Amino acid sequence: MGLLKNSLLLQGQLRQATAQAAAAAASAGVGRRGVATSTEEYMRRNYANNVSEYNTVIGSLIQQRRPYLLRDAYDDMLLDGVQPVRDTFHNLIVGTMKGSRLQDAFYFRDQMREMGLQPDVNLYNFLISTCGKCKNSDAAILLLEEMKAHGVKLKGETYICLLNALAATGRTDQVYAIVRDMTAAGLGLNKFCYAGLITAFKNKTPASEDTPAKILEFVQQSKGWQYVERVANDSAENIMMNVSDEELYNLPTAEFAHRRGFIFKQLTIYHVAIHACADLGSKETLEALLDMFTKENFNYDAFIVMQAVRCYLRCGDIDSAVKMFEEFSSSKPTPAELYVTLAEGAMIGYTPRGMEVAQATLVIPSSFVLQFD
Repeated sequence: MGLLKNSLLLQGQLRQATAQAAAAAASAGVGRRGVATSTEEYMRRNYANNVSEYNTVIGSLIQQRRPYLLRDAYDDMLLDGVQPVRDTFHNLIVGTMKGSRLQDAFYFRDQMREMGLQPDVNLYNFLISTCGKCKNSDAAILLLEEMKAHGVKLKGETYICLLNALAATGRTDQVYAIVRDMTAAGLGLNKFCYAGLITAFKNKTPASEDTPAKILEFVQQSKGWQYVERVANDSAENIMMNVSDEELYNLPTAEFAHRRGFIFKQLTIYHVAIHACADLGSKETLEALLDMFTKENFNYDAFIVMQAVRCYLRCGDIDSAVKMFEEFSSSKPTPAELYVTLAEGAMIGYTPRGMEVAQATLVIPSSFVLQFD
């Protein structure tokens, strides 16, 4: 009986081993079928198959403000064997400009050249603008020299991009050199040029004592500006790329340019000048600008009120800031940014009055609806 029991036990173990082997073989067969369908799996997971689809993906990343993924999308494009075209590089460089990613911008420029595509004047404008956003004026000058070496003709936009890129680092001498070059080329100064001049003096280091006077002077001079050499072709590509003038020239209103009703674009020079006053903490210059503004019968927009409030608060004049805030909010819908500006500025120095204003500002009325577009 013991031998029979052992024999039956052995047969059971053999049957179990056979079943396990069969299961393993079946599993291997499934695995082989998986290998056979890997192409289908790849097609299911792949997000683009041709240059048109990749251009759409790149445009979507730009719209979602995810410029850090542009390089990954470009690498996937090359791995898929898709040949980028000129429009692809324009989209990529516009995306790096909007995201202030200078290293990626130059990488795409170099890749473009390796594929036999020479950057055109519009692409150089975007590259120079990126230099300004990243406060790298030396790179902007190198791009200018590169344009001249390759015979790329400068347009009015190019000069203004250069002027504002140099202004970002306060290099007033080179800004004036660009102005002289524009004059020699038969171009006049427009409001964006005067905005760049104001920015250059604001960013100049060490700070100059005549900066407030220069700001007022440039605002006065800008009233006679002429829109010279602004043919439709200059801005056609910018419109297609959804690049506003404020973004291209690195103005402080750039992030609000697409917000409906936030800024009045005809007030560009006042936007830049009052923003400079807020950065410099010059209350006297601010009030002189507001007097000029009132005499011209203009109405405040949200950006001007926001910067004026910021200037007053930085100068410790809480009452004037509150007054301007209340006058604006009583007549127009108040964007959330204005509440934030008042609350943050009022807390400077942690004074009892300032903390009281900040606390009152944070208690938003139940009827208030955040103004977002």
